Amino acid sequence: MSNPITLQFESTLAAPRERVWSWITSIDGILAEMRPYFRMTAPARVRGLTEVDVVPGTRLFRSYVLLFGFLPVDFSDLTLLELRSGEGFVEQSPMGSMKLWKHERWIADGPAGSTSVKLVDRLTFEPRLARPVLKWLIRRFFEHRHAVLRANLGAV
Repeated sequence: MSNPITLQFESTLAAPRERVWSWITSIDGILAEMRPYFRMTAPARVRGLTEVDVVPGTRLFRSYVLLFGFLPVDFSDLTLLELRSGEGFVEQSPMGSMKLWKHERWIADGPAGSTSVKLVDRLTFEPRLARPVLKWLIRRFFEHRHAVLRANLGAV
């Protein structure tokens, strides 16, 4: 019986939509959010999600998840279900550690009259093992990612 976990994280960022979009779709931005705890590999030719031909539901490439940047602990067959330019994406990637991994990341308008935006991450996942430990780890990891976002793109 399936019993997925859902977590949501939000940050209001003092940056225009275009800058936030560039950050969240670039490999450099993604890696900056993950450091120093994890690193995900990508083919050398891929510098961002907007540079690959997205066929919804088709694997883009296999990415290895490296603890502290060097110890392989998982893999992800990076698969996008949706990529809307300047708005966000839905990733649902097969992973070694998960029965289900779905990551929705959207940019919403900030307060009226401002150039700031709200970035929302919604995760739905079901670990194969160690459910409470992975729930705790993923919560802390995404809190860290949002702290990095606010530090680099400005918090409101």
